[in-house]
Amino acid sequence: MALYGIMNNMARFKPLSTLLLAGFLLFGCNGDANTTMPASTRRQVSTVTMHRQEVTLTMELSGRTTPFRIAEIRPRLSGLIQRRLFTEGSDVKEGEVLYLIDPAPFQAEYNNALAGLKQAQAQLQSVGSKAERYEKLLKAKTVSQQDYDDAASALNELNARIRSLQASLEIARINLGYTKITAPIPGRIGKSSVTDGAIVTAYQNTALTSIQQLDPIYVDVPQSTTELLRIRNNVGKGQLKSNSQQPPVQLILEDGTLYPHEGRLQFSDVTVDQTTGTVTLRAIFPNPDKTLLPGMFVKAVVQEGVEKQALLVPQQGVSRDHRGAPFAMIVDEGSKVQRRPLVLDRAIGDKWLVTSGLAPGDQVIVEGLQRLHPGMEVTASPFDSPKDPSADAQPRQQNPGE
Repeated sequence: MALYGIMNNMARFKPLSTLLLAGFLLFGCNGDANTTMPASTRRQVSTVTMHRQEVTLTMELSGRTTPFRIAEIRPRLSGLIQRRLFTEGSDVKEGEVLYLIDPAPFQAEYNNALAGLKQAQAQLQSVGSKAERYEKLLKAKTVSQQDYDDAASALNELNARIRSLQASLEIARINLGYTKITAPIPGRIGKSSVTDGAIVTAYQNTALTSIQQLDPIYVDVPQSTTELLRIRNNVGKGQLKSNSQQPPVQLILEDGTLYPHEGRLQFSDVTVDQTTGTVTLRAIFPNPDKTLLPGMFVKAVVQEGVEKQALLVPQQGVSRDHRGAPFAMIVDEGSKVQRRPLVLDRAIGDKWLVTSGLAPGDQVIVEGLQRLHPGMEVTASPFDSPKDPSADAQPRQQNPGE
């Protein structure tokens, strides 16, 4: 019975052993063939081919607006404010009358000086004729030399007096004109420190009001000396092409909108602020609508130069390791994935400016990056990016650390 049970079990396992043997034989035969994964089963990825292009580099700097010109209004003579002729906070024109000082005493001084001058001029004819007659009589020796000298001296004295009276009349005329306090510049006028009936003194310390010219308007932005030296070094090495003319400047307002008018960089300060280690860049902007007011916080986008051999990689194709170091995955000539560590300069729109790590012709993977590892075989196809309506707009640039 025992022998019969053993034989029965062996008969039961015989079909299973035959099946396993057939599988081993099949596996052994396939082991000698090529084990490369068929193309139909490879991972599908989308790539972007790197190529060099010309890019205008900009830097975004924070700053504040300052008036183009400021004029503090002070009286040039002492007197009583008869009338204030402007509305506080309004726009005034150059030469517009702002205050009127009581002109009565200054008009009287002018009239007095004018009368004295006319009196002296009336005497001039008589004294001049006498001097001419004495000159002729002196030649005929009918008058003494002393008489002639006295007549000539009286004429010279009268002429000097007339010149003095003319100067006094001019001073009186100027003072009379100063009773009308006018705007020296066009712009927006501020609050008045005096009202009608106030007594003012000539060239007093307290200004009556102030005028700020807002069109055009300045924007002052500080730039670190480190960035300034970096730009100059890049220009010196030929990596950047400098714009020798006044470069254009764009402005971003406090709410993030782009200011519609383009400005120009006017000058760069030559003195370094010792507390902040910065120099001041000043740009000038047209301000016809008075959108920009003094003291507003803005961001100026200033051109650094032109990078003629730039490599731009889409941001979606750049990953970071656990240390935060950037890298990209590329597809080599054998359709295998390779990892490239990158050095990035800044973001330009939706791309990174690559300093090192990539070369023209590299195929950077931008889609299908999940669970990829170096050496994996993939099937690459060109990445078809959707059309961005804002692609034609000026891209915003920022440093990688922002």
